[in-house]
Amino acid sequence: MTGVDIVYDKIHLGHDPKWSGRLGPAEGSGLLVCVACVVEMIESEDIASVRKSFALSGISGVLKCSPGALRELLSQDHRVSVRFTASLLGMLHTVGDQATLEKVDQVLVQLLLELQSELSYRFVLEEIYKQLNDQLNMKSFLPTFTFLGNLVEAVPNVAQSLVTQYVPLLEQLCSALLYPDEALKASVLHVWLKLFGTAGGSAAQSLPPAIRDRVCVLLLQTLANAGSNQLINTCVDLLWLLLQIQEAVSVLMSSPGDLIPCHENQNLRTNNEQNLSQNQEQQAPDQSPLPLILKKVSVQTPRPQFLFDRLAGSSSSGLLWPAYSCLLLLTDNPLFFSQCHSVYGIESLVRSLNEALLLTNLDVPIQGLLLLTEILERQPPSERLFPGASGFAAVAEAVSAGVSFSCLKVATQAASAASALFRLNHQSRPVLYGKIEGLIEAITKRFPELPLPSHPHRGISRNLTRSGKDSQASRTEGFLLQALICFQAACRLAEECASEPVLKENTFTAPSKQSQSQDSLESLCKCLLHCCDSAWIPTVIKMSQEAPHAQILQHFYSILSFQFILVPSLMPVFTNKLASSGFFRLPLEHKGLLCAGNRHQRLNASFCGFLQKLSMFLLFQSDPAASSCQSDFEEVENLLLHNLPSLCCRLSDWPSLLRDTPGLQLSEYKGPRATQYCMVILLHLTMQHGDRLLPDQTVFPSVVWLLHSVQAQGDCAPPRFVLRSALYLLAATQDKIPNLDGAPLSCISKALSSQSFSSLYIHHPALLHFIYRYPDLVEKFGSLVLELWLTKQTQHTDAEQSMLVGFYFLVQETGEQRESGAEEDKEPDTETRELLTLIEKHPAVLLTLLDMVSSREPPLAGRALGVLEVLLRAQRDFESDLCFSLRPAVLQALQRHSVESMGNGLSQGHAAQAVNSLPLLLKLLCVMETSDPPSSSSDSSKMDGVHFKLLYHVSNLAGRLKPSDTESLLPALNFLYCCLSLSPAHCTDRAVSVLLSNSGLMDQLQTVLSSSSSSSLFAPSACPPSALLCCSHLLLSSLVTLQHVHSSQVQKSISWSLDEAVQRLLVQKRNTDNLSLVSLLRLLQALLDADLEPEVVSLTSGPSLVGPRPLGVEDGSLYPLGTRGAQCLSTALSGLLLQKHELLLRASVNCLGSLLGFLQRRSPSTDQIDGFYGTGYTLLKHGSSAAVLWEPDLLRVMEAVEWRGVKELSEEATQSLRLLLTQTLRSVLQPPLTEEQKQRVESVIKSLALHTPPNLPSKVLRVGGVSICLSDFTVKSEVFQ
Repeated sequence: MTGVDIVYDKIHLGHDPKWSGRLGPAEGSGLLVCVACVVEMIESEDIASVRKSFALSGISGVLKCSPGALRELLSQDHRVSVRFTASLLGMLHTVGDQATLEKVDQVLVQLLLELQSELSYRFVLEEIYKQLNDQLNMKSFLPTFTFLGNLVEAVPNVAQSLVTQYVPLLEQLCSALLYPDEALKASVLHVWLKLFGTAGGSAAQSLPPAIRDRVCVLLLQTLANAGSNQLINTCVDLLWLLLQIQEAVSVLMSSPGDLIPCHENQNLRTNNEQNLSQNQEQQAPDQSPLPLILKKVSVQTPRPQFLFDRLAGSSSSGLLWPAYSCLLLLTDNPLFFSQCHSVYGIESLVRSLNEALLLTNLDVPIQGLLLLTEILERQPPSERLFPGASGFAAVAEAVSAGVSFSCLKVATQAASAASALFRLNHQSRPVLYGKIEGLIEAITKRFPELPLPSHPHRGISRNLTRSGKDSQASRTEGFLLQALICFQAACRLAEECASEPVLKENTFTAPSKQSQSQDSLESLCKCLLHCCDSAWIPTVIKMSQEAPHAQILQHFYSILSFQFILVPSLMPVFTNKLASSGFFRLPLEHKGLLCAGNRHQRLNASFCGFLQKLSMFLLFQSDPAASSCQSDFEEVENLLLHNLPSLCCRLSDWPSLLRDTPGLQLSEYKGPRATQYCMVILLHLTMQHGDRLLPDQTVFPSVVWLLHSVQAQGDCAPPRFVLRSALYLLAATQDKIPNLDGAPLSCISKALSSQSFSSLYIHHPALLHFIYRYPDLVEKFGSLVLELWLTKQTQHTDAEQSMLVGFYFLVQETGEQRESGAEEDKEPDTETRELLTLIEKHPAVLLTLLDMVSSREPPLAGRALGVLEVLLRAQRDFESDLCFSLRPAVLQALQRHSVESMGNGLSQGHAAQAVNSLPLLLKLLCVMETSDPPSSSSDSSKMDGVHFKLLYHVSNLAGRLKPSDTESLLPALNFLYCCLSLSPAHCTDRAVSVLLSNSGLMDQLQTVLSSSSSSSLFAPSACPPSALLCCSHLLLSSLVTLQHVHSSQVQKSISWSLDEAVQRLLVQKRNTDNLSLVSLLRLLQALLDADLEPEVVSLTSGPSLVGPRPLGVEDGSLYPLGTRGAQCLSTALSGLLLQKHELLLRASVNCLGSLLGFLQRRSPSTDQIDGFYGTGYTLLKHGSSAAVLWEPDLLRVMEAVEWRGVKELSEEATQSLRLLLTQTLRSVLQPPLTEEQKQRVESVIKSLALHTPPNLPSKVLRVGGVSICLSDFTVKSEVFQ
C-alpha cells in the first residue's frame, strides 16, 4: 500500500486491472482502490489487523463519498462480490480487536446497501444460518448477531425476508438466548429488537406466533438472570416493543412467577420499583414479573392507554396486578400526569379497584390502591383530575370500600389513598363534603374492631419498617398511623375550604341540593369533631397507654389542634372536656418521656401547639375581660410559645424547677423565670378542671416561694395572667396548709396589690374562703371580692360534668312561673350556697352584704338582698341571731332614708340612689319579719325597741312615697301587713294606733284603692299592680280586724265601695287574678265580722245591693249590703267554692262563714231571711266539698291517714280533716256509708281528737312578691258548728 490508495503493493501487480479504479468525489482525483487487494488482505492471516482496519476505513469512506462506484467494480463478476461479502463475514469470527470488528460491521452494512441485491441479502442470511449450525463456540457469534441487528435496521426488507423465509434462523436466534454469556444475549436481543421495531412493526406482525411466544418467554428468562446494565437495557427496549402487541402482552402477563428477578445490582430500578418490590415479596406464585423490567419507556406512545384499557376490561388477578405495577412505574414521568385525565382518565382504574376488592388475592387491591395513591399524590395541582363531581364521587366510593375491607393491610393502603384524595386541588366543584364525611366515618367504624395491644410496654418509639412489621400489633399501628394522617388531611382540607368563600358556601351546588345541610362544610366539621371525640381520642389514648408511638402522637395532637379552628361554637364544651379528661397531663408526660434531650422535635412542636391552643382558649373562657386587654393576652401567648418547647421534663421534676432561683433574665419571654410562669399557668388550668399535676402540699409552698423570689430579686411583677393563676393555686390548695404567718402573708398581699384585684379575680369558692381566712386580706380585698362574687356569672361547668362522655350543649332552663307556687321552694344557686357557707364561718360577711343592699347599685344590691333572703328563710343555727344582728343596721339605713326624704324629697334627682336602694331594704325587712324565729324575741316585747322603730319609719316612708313608686310601696305595705298579722293580738294595739294615726299612710291606701275601684274608667297603665292592690287589701283587713279588737282611735277613715267589690266577685272574677280575689275576700271577711260598720273604712253602697229608698225592713237591717247584695255575694261565693285553688277556697269558706254570721246577727226573724240563711248554710256545708266527698275520694283519704298515722299532721291539717270527717257523718251521701265505713271514720275522728300537733311557727306564703300570712286564711272551726 502506498499513500492513501487502497492497494497492497506486494500482490497488486498480479491482479487484473479491471478490479482497480480511482474512486472518489467527482471534483477530485479520488483514491486508487483494488478490490482484489482488499479481499486478499482480509483473508490473509499474515497481515496485521491495523492494516486491515485501515483498508476497511478506506472502503467505508469510498462507499460513503462515492455511492455506486464500488458497485460498478463488483458488478463485473458476482463471484467477487460474494467472496468479498464472505470474507467480511469471516472477519466477524476471526478478528479480536473491537475497533476492527466495528469497521467490519460498518463496511458490511454499507456494502450490502451499496449492492442493493436480494441475492446478497439471502447469501448473508444463509451464511449466518450455516455458521450457526456448524458453530463450535457460540460466543464468537456476538459480532455476527450485532451485524445482523444493524443490517435488519438498515435494510427493512431483510427483516421481512427473515421472518417469512428463514424461520430456522429465527429458531437459532431463540436458542442463542439460552447461552449463558450476557454480552451474547444482548447481541441476540439486539437482533430481535430490530426485527420487532422495523417498519413500524410490520415484520413483527408476520412473525410466526410460536416464535413470538418463545421470544416472550426467553426474554423474561433472560431478564430473570440479567446482571449487566447492557442486557437489562436491551431487554427493556425489546419488552417495550412486545407490549405494543396485544398477543405478546397476554403471554408476558401469564408467564410463570418463578421468573421473578432477584439480582440486587439492577441499577435501573427507581424508587417506585423499590417500593414495588416490597409488595412483591408477598405476591402469589401465578403473578408475573413483568412490571419490574419496565423503565425506559415513553408515555407518548399508546402503552399507558393500553394498560388503562386492560384495567377496564379485566377481573383477573393475574392481569390486574401486573397492569397496576406497570402503571405504577410509569408515574416517574411527569408527562404521565399531564395526560392522566385528558388522555387516559382514571375511570378504568376505579372500576378495576371495585373488581379487585372482590378477589381473594389481597395483593391486587393493595397494588391498585397504591397506584391510585401515587396518581393522587403526584398529580400536578394545575391539572385537575376531577373537574366534575361524578369522578370524585366514584373515587371516594372505591376508597371507602377499601377502607371497609376486612384485611387491615388493604384498609391501610385505602386510608393512604384517602389522605391524597383530601387535597384541595382534587376537590370538585361543588365540593362533595358528604363524600368526605362518609370516608371519615368509614375509617372511624374500623376502630372498635382494631386489636389494640395488651402487652407490656415495648419501647417508646418504634419504626414500622423494622423487623416484626407483620405482627398484629404492627399492622394495627400502621393502620392507626395512616388513619390519623388521613384525618389530619381532612381537617386541613376543611380549614382551607373555610378560608375560601366559594368553597365554604359551595356556590356551585345545584338548587335542589342546597337545602341538604349534611353536604355542607359545617356538617363536615361537626362530623370531624364528633368522630374525634367519640372514637379517635379513646383509641389513641388506649394505644398510647400501652406503648407511646411518636408518629401516632404527633398526628393525633395536630388533629386536636385543628378542632379549635373548625368548630369554634362547640369549643367551650369540648375544651372543658379535654381539660377535665387529663389532656394537660397526657401531653406533658409524653413530652417528658419522648422529647427530652431535643428528641422528636416535630412531636414536641405538635404537643406545644395543642397545649398552647388549649391553654389560651381556657384562659380566655375563664377570663373574658382578656378581650378588652389584648396586650395581657398576647403576653401569655408569647410566654407559652417560647417556653413550652423547652418544658420537656417529668412532672416529678417540676417542684424543683418552681423553687429554683434563676439568674438575670435576658428576655421577657425566655429563661427559667418565664418557664416558672408557664408552669404556674398550666398548674392552674389543670387544677381548675379537676386534674392535679402535683400534690397540694407541694403547690402551695412553691407558689408562695415563687412570689417571694420575684419580690426578693426586685424583678418586675409577674404578668396579670400569671398572678391570677398563682392566686387561684393558693386558694385551691389552702385546705391542708396551716395558716400563714406574717412574712408569706405580706408577700401575697403585696403581690395582689400590684394589680387591680378585679383583674385577678377568679369566680371560684376557694378564693372567697382564702381571702376571708386572713383578716389582713379581708381588710384590703374582702368587700371587693364579695362584690365580684355577686356580679360575676359562672364561667364554667363543674369538672365532673365535663368528664361525662359525649357532648353537652348548654341550655338555659327557664322555669314556669306558677301563680300558686311558693318562692321559698326554689333552690338557691351555687353562688348563694357558697356565700351561706362563708357566712357560717365568718358572720361579719352579713354586715358587708347589708351595706351593699343600702349603698350599691341595684343589680349588685339585688344580689346581696337575694342572699340575705335565702339566709333568713333557711333559719340556720348560727352563733348569733341573724335578725337581731341585721335589724339595727337596717333601721339605721331607713333612718338615713327618712332624713334624706324629708330634706330633699324622694323625687329629687340627687336622691335617685336612695330611691333605688329603698325597695331592697324594704324587701329585706319583709323577709326578716317572716323569717324571725320565735325564740329571737319574746311575745311581750314584739313591738318594743327596734321592731317598733322599724314599723314607725316604714309607715312614714310609705306615706311619703308616690303612688307610682310601686317598687318601694309594695314591700312597705307588705311589711306593715306582716307586722300586724304575725304579732300576737295583745302586742298589736300600739302598732295599730301608730298606723291609724298616720294620715299619709291612710291617704296612700285610699289612693291605691280608689285607683282600683275606678279602674274601668282609666287606662290599664293607671291601674295599680295586682300585687300592690293585694297588699292594700290585706293591710286594710288587718287594720279593720285589730281596730275592732282594740277599739283604737281612728283619725281618718278610708272610703270603699262595697257595691263594686260584690260586682267584681260576681261578674269580673274571670278577669281577676286569684291573688286579688283572695285579698278581696279577706277584706270582705273582716268587714262582715265588723258588721259592715268599721271605723277604719267608710263603706258606700249602690242600687245593685239595696233597693230604692226608702229602704224596706230587710234592706235596712242588712244595710249597706242589703238583701239583694247578700244574695249576690252568696251566689258569687258559691261559685268560688267550686274552684281548685286552695287559698281561694279557704278565703271563700271563711268569707261565707262571716256572711252567715252577719246575717244571723243582723236579720229579723222572717221567713225570707231564714230561707236565705238556710241556703247559705247548705252551700257552706255541702257546696265546697261536693267535688271531694265521693266514695273513692273518701276511701283514699281514709287509707292514707290509717297508713301514715296522724303524728305527722299539722294543727291546721288535723283540724281540717276532723271537720271533713265530721261533716261526712252528718251528710247524706249517695250511696250512703256502710256500717264498716262509719266505724272507720269514727275511729279516725277519735285519733284526731287525741292528737296534739307540735306548736309550729306561723307559715308565710310568698306569691308574686307578696308575703301572705296563712294564719289569716285558716278555716274557722265555728263555721261548721
